Amino acid sequence: MLNVLVTGSDGQLGSEIKALCVDYPNNYLFTDKDELDITDEEAITNFVDANEIDIIINCAAYTAVDNAEEDQVNADMINHMAVKYLAQVAKEKNIKLIHISTDYVFDGINHKPYIETDPVNPQSIYGQTKLDGEKALLEISPENAIIIRTSWVYSSYGANFVKTMLRLGKEKEQLGVIYDQVGTPTYARDLAKVILEIAPKIENKKVEICNYSNEGVLSWYDFAKEIMRMAKLDCKINPIETKEYPTPATRPHYSILNKSKIKEQFNITIPYWKDSLDECLSTMGERK
Repeated sequence: MLNVLVTGSDGQLGSEIKALCVDYPNNYLFTDKDELDITDEEAITNFVDANEIDIIINCAAYTAVDNAEEDQVNADMINHMAVKYLAQVAKEKNIKLIHISTDYVFDGINHKPYIETDPVNPQSIYGQTKLDGEKALLEISPENAIIIRTSWVYSSYGANFVKTMLRLGKEKEQLGVIYDQVGTPTYARDLAKVILEIAPKIENKKVEICNYSNEGVLSWYDFAKEIMRMAKLDCKINPIETKEYPTPATRPHYSILNKSKIKEQFNITIPYWKDSLDECLSTMGERK
């Protein structure tokens, strides 16, 4: 039986892993920032030694995209330096490491789905700090390490687009939602299942990068429309342009990820986004 450390256990992905891990035959240790400060390399080393950790799944991240534009120091500590420390400990202790990254490392101007080797060019502090974390991990290069880039994450846990739309859909008669940003949502439970399945199978000499999201392509407008339809909420969704909803951080206009590598390497099937949304809303008791 393997000892698996899951950081960021109170976030969307960490919470889904916690809910699902009972079906996987390992010993899971879930930590948040109060239980393990991953911006402290000595604290990581002590925890790993005390608990004889075999695998680290790093779900911890500074995900407040707009706040990161002003709070650069904290965003860098969590998204960059903490990853560096985890990578150093993983290399020293010969521990497998799965690190979660983001589509925001790209500039969003592609015309075809991003593959893992496409040039990176983040347009926000959040994206830059996540890329700096990737670079640190790649440079330290512990064996049996993998970076999973994902996009538009939602879940029945935490704050996310789906829960915001459900709340606003009950409060308002109509909403404006951006139609000129396209990508694919990721149901955190689907990603959690993949992580739990592939973790023991990871065997590579150099750090590998893989993309993961659900299947399909849509805009935020399409996503909101489907949420309202499935939840049977009588709220009209109006399409608006990005320029009509300015934010401190620039969002990628195109966030479609090519998932061929992870599907082939680990022989997995990825659910269609509507099917996963249906499952999530059903779990929340919002599917009508």
